[in-house]
Amino acid sequence: MSNPAISGINPFEVALNQLDQVSSMIDLDKGLHQFLAQPKRVLIISIPVKMDDGTIRVFTGFRSQHNDALGPFKGGIRYHPQVTIDEVKALSMWMTWKCAIANIPFGGGKGGIICDPKSMSEGELERMTRRYAYGISDIIGPYKDIPAPDVYTGGKEMAWIMDTYSVIKGNYVQPEVITGKPIQIGGSLGRTEATGRGLAITVREAAKKLNIDMKSATIVVQGFGNAGQFAAQLVEEQGAKVIAVSDSKGCIINKNGIDTASLRKHKEKTGSVSNFQGSQSISDKELLETECTILIPAALENQITKDNAANIKTKIVAEAANGPTTPDADKILYDNKIMLIPDILANGGGVTVSYFEWLQNLRREYWTEAEVNNRLDTNITKAFLGVYDTHLKHNTDMRKASLIVALDRVVDAIKIRGLWP
Repeated sequence: MSNPAISGINPFEVALNQLDQVSSMIDLDKGLHQFLAQPKRVLIISIPVKMDDGTIRVFTGFRSQHNDALGPFKGGIRYHPQVTIDEVKALSMWMTWKCAIANIPFGGGKGGIICDPKSMSEGELERMTRRYAYGISDIIGPYKDIPAPDVYTGGKEMAWIMDTYSVIKGNYVQPEVITGKPIQIGGSLGRTEATGRGLAITVREAAKKLNIDMKSATIVVQGFGNAGQFAAQLVEEQGAKVIAVSDSKGCIINKNGIDTASLRKHKEKTGSVSNFQGSQSISDKELLETECTILIPAALENQITKDNAANIKTKIVAEAANGPTTPDADKILYDNKIMLIPDILANGGGVTVSYFEWLQNLRREYWTEAEVNNRLDTNITKAFLGVYDTHLKHNTDMRKASLIVALDRVVDAIKIRGLWP
């Protein structure tokens, strides 16, 4: 599993490249282009933490707030050794586009801490998380910036952040400051599966457009974390067969099919997909180049590049991860008649249900899982069809079409609101 800091590809440059290409296609005003090319605000904070052995370690944390023309900033917080300021800036820009495509009233934000959470105790993680929450508490809030989980964070960390913020800002519970919380303290039903479910909905709609029979379709999944697991399971439920899967510790293949429920149990027990019964081990390179109907990159950025894109043999690439395909690779896939459902559309289910969670928190009311899933299906289907129509109208790939839809909405909001003071 590569990482931008290791692969040498700067994610912020990728995001700017994408913006440049689409801005020229829609003849975007140069000033507005410049305005959208930079985050509104980036906070860098120093996070001193007392470790279990009594020593003090200082971590670096970030929060990037890209654009709030459509509403409060929204975006996850990731814990990873290779988090960089450029990665966080890029992800906050992609969140602006993602919220606009899903047509929900949020702008883009993203946060991160440079750390290795796997090497830390729960006590150390809690002290670091609360100190980070304290450091960003002045720029987040229910109507300002609503964070969420991301790589190596989850409900536990969100609960600590909510509690810290609530104590600092008045000592009463404010669940609407953050999403992705445990159900007991205001989380939404359906949130855990939302990213995977949203992706499965876009795959279903793409298969209809391409006349693909899902009962004979095969799936390859790179990254068997939350998004990858649920995406695999929910596309499998449409009749398709999973034939290859990877995680950070190994890659496996079984052309006869891999049952995702059994694989999940195996991973929970052993910590990896490796050595799953009936499967053979392969390399990450071989996994991405395995012939299939649907390829789901659900790991980290920059996995499909100009070096391997020509070897990818699939009909649909559905991006569960953020930024897994580079601009050079986009062109190769498009030329090879592979439909790419970009991250900012394919994994929009997570932020859509985060929006539903925020609404439920503000109203102090809670919806059934069926209600959440039905609203999500309606929203994501509409988003997919809007992007698909734009892709036909402009005779361009789905990523550029997604960005055209997003830019139109964000730019309209900026123009209507005006620049003041």
